[in-house]
Amino acid sequence: MTRIAPTLQTFFTDRLVRQRQASPRTIAAYRDALRLLLGFVHQKTGTAPTTLDWDDLNADTISAFLNHLEDDRGNSIRTRNVRLTAIRSLFAYAALQHPEHARLIQQVLDIPPKRHDKPAVSFLTAGEVDALLDAPDQSRWEGRRDRAMMALAVQTGLRVSEITSLNCGDVTFGEGAAVRCEGKDANTAPFRSAGPSKTCCAAG
Repeated sequence: MTRIAPTLQTFFTDRLVRQRQASPRTIAAYRDALRLLLGFVHQKTGTAPTTLDWDDLNADTISAFLNHLEDDRGNSIRTRNVRLTAIRSLFAYAALQHPEHARLIQQVLDIPPKRHDKPAVSFLTAGEVDALLDAPDQSRWEGRRDRAMMALAVQTGLRVSEITSLNCGDVTFGEGAAVRCEGKDANTAPFRSAGPSKTCCAAG
């Protein structure tokens, strides 16, 4: 019998923190997913997380947990897939630590993410753009900053990453005002009174 507790701890302290240098949000998301899994198994079997063996987390158990997320907790398919990503990351790490459980681990890794319909990309109407630009509190500098960035995005079609990488020298004011984008496909996006123009390539 091989308990999962030591591997679970080093997965966070060694794999995520030291090796991958994962962000606090990623670590928190993985922690929440595995906490829900351990709670599910404990509720179904009565086995405490500290005494769980890898055989207690076979593919059937993981599949039942994923169904539980959708059917009982009302999670979306997207959330289900995010939880599965955390579980698969743990098992991929465990494959290097516990080759004696290689078959069980591979069966869990073979569980595919669930397909889901992605919403179609749509455009904002003129009224929606106006409402968006009017939302920031312009009596505060943060509001004026946010409005300027959103107006720039609407008028030029720049992506968020492109806007945040701009320098003062990239913006030309006056007649024919435009924003210059750098990259392998350098481009210039003119300011327009309404609607997005051609999107520039990301800087770098």
